[in-house]
Formats: sequence, C-alpha cells, structure tokens
Amino acid sequence: MKAVLDIGKTHIKLLFVKEEQQVASFSCKNAPIAGQYPQADVNSIWEWLIETLHSCTYTKQVEGLVITTHGATVALIDEREKNRQSALVVPVLDYEYDGLDEVSADYEEARPSFQETLSPSLPAGLNLGRQLFWLERSYPAEFAKVTSILLYPQYWAWRLGAHVSSEVTSLGCHTDLWDPIKREYSSICKTNDWTKLFPPIKSAWDCIGEISPEVSQATTLPTSCKIYCGIHDSNASYLRYLNLSSNHDQEFTVISTGTWTILMQANGQVSHLQSKPDTLANVDINGDPVCCARFMGGREYEKICTTLGGNIKMNPTESDIQRTIDNLWMVTPDFSNGNGPFGNYTPQLLCPKTPPAPQAIATLYCAMMISQRLDDLQAQGSIYIEGAFLKNPLLCGLVAQIRAGQSVFASTDDTGTVLGAASLINYQNENESNLEVSPVTKTDFVGLERYVDAWFKAINRKK
Repeated sequence: MKAVLDIGKTHIKLLFVKEEQQVASFSCKNAPIAGQYPQADVNSIWEWLIETLHSCTYTKQVEGLVITTHGATVALIDEREKNRQSALVVPVLDYEYDGLDEVSADYEEARPSFQETLSPSLPAGLNLGRQLFWLERSYPAEFAKVTSILLYPQYWAWRLGAHVSSEVTSLGCHTDLWDPIKREYSSICKTNDWTKLFPPIKSAWDCIGEISPEVSQATTLPTSCKIYCGIHDSNASYLRYLNLSSNHDQEFTVISTGTWTILMQANGQVSHLQSKPDTLANVDINGDPVCCARFMGGREYEKICTTLGGNIKMNPTESDIQRTIDNLWMVTPDFSNGNGPFGNYTPQLLCPKTPPAPQAIATLYCAMMISQRLDDLQAQGSIYIEGAFLKNPLLCGLVAQIRAGQSVFASTDDTGTVLGAASLINYQNENESNLEVSPVTKTDFVGLERYVDAWFKAINRKK
C-alpha cells in the first residue's frame, strides 16, 4: 500500500494507492491564515493529517509515503529544536502576500537574469527568492537561527520523520534560486550565502527516512514505512507522460489543471521563453529544463462564474456555449491579480450582468487562454489534458476545436498528480508509465473562430 499527501493551494488530499489504483481518498480545504503576515496553516494541516491517518483502516498497511505540494513555498527551520512541530523559525509565508512589494525595487536589482534561471519576475511571492530576500531583511534575528531551508514537500517529509533534503522540481519552480542549465544554485543564493542552508539534494524517488515512532503512535503508520523525497505537483502530473514509451524524444505538451493551469512542454526550446509573459522553465525530476507557460485557470474560472452569478459546480451545456458564441458574450483578462499572458490587464464584462450561463463564458475563456499559452510556447506535437478541467469535457473539446492541427488527448482519470507522485515509490524498478489516455473529440461550434477573433480584439482595445 502507498500513501500520497497532496497539498494544493486550495485543497489538501490524502490518498491510498494499491497496485496503481486509488482505493481511498480524503480531502479538506486549504487556506492561509492571518498573523504577522498571511501564512500557511501548518498546524491545521498537521492535525487533519494525523487524525485522518489514525481513522483510516488502510494506514497500518502503508509501506511507502510520498508528498507532493504546490510550489513557491518554503519552511525555515532550526533543527536544534527537538520538537519538530516547534522548529519553524518564522511562519510559512503565503506566496500570494503582496507585502513583499516593499522590497521589490531592491530585489529586482539583486535577482539573477532570466538567462541564468529561466525564471521571470512574478507577482507577490511567486519567486521564492523574493520571499527569502524579504524574510531575511524583515526578520534578521530569526533568519540568523535558520539551520535548514526546506522546500514544501521536503518540510512535510521531515515533519513525519525523514532527514532534511532538497529536490530539483521544487527548487527549479520559478524560484530564482536555481540555474537549470548549469544544474546548480543560482548567483543570488551564493551572494546572500543561502546555499549552505539548503540540505543535500536528493532525487524525488529517494527514500529519505522512515516514519518516526511518535508519528507512528499517533497515526498507526508502521515505523517501517519509508518516506520518499517528494515532488512539485505539476511535475508529478508531467512525470507519467515523460515516461510514456511513445513520447520518448518527442515534443508534446501536458496541461496540468487545478488552481493553476500549467502547460509543460517536453523537448521545447528555452530560447523562446523570455519574449512572452509568465513563461519560464521548470525542472523535471531528472534535472532537465521543461518549457512552461501558466495562468490561474481554476482560480479565474471560479472568479468569472461568481462575478457573473454562476455556479462553478455546474458544467455548461452545448446549447449554453453555442448561445454564448452567437451573442459574443465574453469577458476579457485579467481575473488573477497579475498572472498569465495578460496579467494586470483590466477585465471587461462584455455580456449581460447576469447571463443565462456564466459557466459557458468561463469555459470559453479558459479554452482560449490555454490556446494562447500553447501559442506562446510555439507548441508542436500532442497535447495531453490532466486534472480538474477533465470534469468539464466541453472545455477539452473546445481546446481540440481551436487547436485543430494538433492531436488532443485526455487522461482517463483525474488523479494524475497522485499517481505520478505514487510512482516515485519503487520508481527505479517501475518507471515505465501505464497511463491510459483517450482522444478528445473536438467540438463543432458554429462561429467559434469569429468569437476567438472578437475576444482578442477586445483584449487589444483595452489593456
């Protein structure tokens, strides 16, 4: 039995996997809390995790556990503190905190070039280097006590009993801290003497310890349960496609959807990246750069629906979308506070205040944003859709209609992050993916090309 702890920006999931099949799933909401600054609610996450493990009948059978989390999050710890629950030197900063803007002028001068890190300058704390820069200047006495900087998956692994470690998928996730080409820490780490605070780099599939006796007693996890280093969540989704034998040495794009929609392009050209907003290179589990483009798809879909009075739990019908296209009802970016290809544009509501089907407008918006991001990557080859947007088949079909020259596939399950992370357990012996995908049938909406053209004209008219 394998267990996966998946800490996303909006939800936390604990899943049990046996023979590559999910056998149990538990989830709860995740949200930052107030304090000296907005921060991750690590105590509530820990309490929920312990209680859920303790109450699940599968827990005693778990032989391996792996953690996957969202990026841009770090824990500063003092290992001299015997109680790991009390070892945080400062709270875990929420990456959406815009108070970091107070150091932006100085940070922009200090941060490495895009050519070095393949990481753009992003809002708030999405560049992890900006967080460290702000924390060290705002809390110098506390920062001086730090013995280890732990990326978020490795922090939770350590809390459960593992040794401190670092890992490249989180380290290379638009942090400014990593040089993907040289495969070493970037110049800002060396200049600020941060390099010494990062623990040894391990592979995502490495076993880095076992469950501590204290955690075992509280949860019923066996003390023999191995803890693996862990992985950034989008990379967990991407991993299954990377290991498809049919994709070896081929160019393809994985669209991982959730709060963030992240497009990850295999064998793309990093030289194309800097010319488009919010494009960057992440790093896969082998340390190789992966061309990426992003927007906050899940967040924007929800914001559009709620702004227009819709219910995000209801998918649009074909007639809803056709009527929306016929009437040119649309909204334009930005609904994400500065992210994506049109970050900081002024949104326009080019539709009735309460349209009949807000979900149709949000669906069309996200399909067009995905297509724009594919254009920004100059993406060729097959397209694979993963995650939350699989629950909206018309959205997937719209992508296929807009990208008529490319083959679009959908994962046959919506647990890509989980199964990708679970595959890290015994990875070196079982690294051939058994992923199943199905072709997406493109929709056949009349007037879609006209609608897309009108959307782009509206964006260009008013930034």
